[in-house]
Amino acid sequence: MNQKLWLDGLDGIIPGGVSTTDFSKVINADKNTARKILEELARNHIGRFDGEVMEFDDGDKIKAVMFALEKGIPVDEAAEHLDWKDFEGLTAQILDIKDFAIIRNLILTNPRMEIDVIGIKFGVAMLIDCKHWKRHSQSALEKAVLKQVERTKQYVAKTKGAIAAPAIVTLYQDKVELYQQRSNSSNIPICIICRRVLWQLGRH
Repeated sequence: MNQKLWLDGLDGIIPGGVSTTDFSKVINADKNTARKILEELARNHIGRFDGEVMEFDDGDKIKAVMFALEKGIPVDEAAEHLDWKDFEGLTAQILDIKDFAIIRNLILTNPRMEIDVIGIKFGVAMLIDCKHWKRHSQSALEKAVLKQVERTKQYVAKTKGAIAAPAIVTLYQDKVELYQQRSNSSNIPICIICRRVLWQLGRH
């Protein structure tokens, strides 16, 4: 089955019930093709299919993306079919596969800040800001970097014994860049992780 159909099929994965007919309309395919996709998803524990209606749960779309990656679909192409919340989930799933402990949507107070995803391994926390941009300007990227550096400072200040590094995950950067925020005591690096890096993480 071609990759385009699998990618289009991601758009039809919505929590609740969807008929084979409706699913076929979403992916612009005939009912037999739609049924085959739904049957394969169900065989891999994504949704529950009774032959005509598929019941999807929260999280099934992320499971389907991970399944698509196993089928060889590039991660950046799959991510185009996710919204920002799904993209956070995909980032967390990939870190989980790599044996990171995961915390999502951590809220810091005074001042109030939110960290999208934290991956902890070997006592080091990677604080990730997920930017599901279609495209972005350099100035927008620089602002995001500065904000994530500040979140990391606040996290370390409020978390006893914490060692942390800031990171931004975006799929639309041509190369890996390293930014440094200079302070009186140290340089704070932040890595912009490009789609090639995320693809390597996704190859498990």
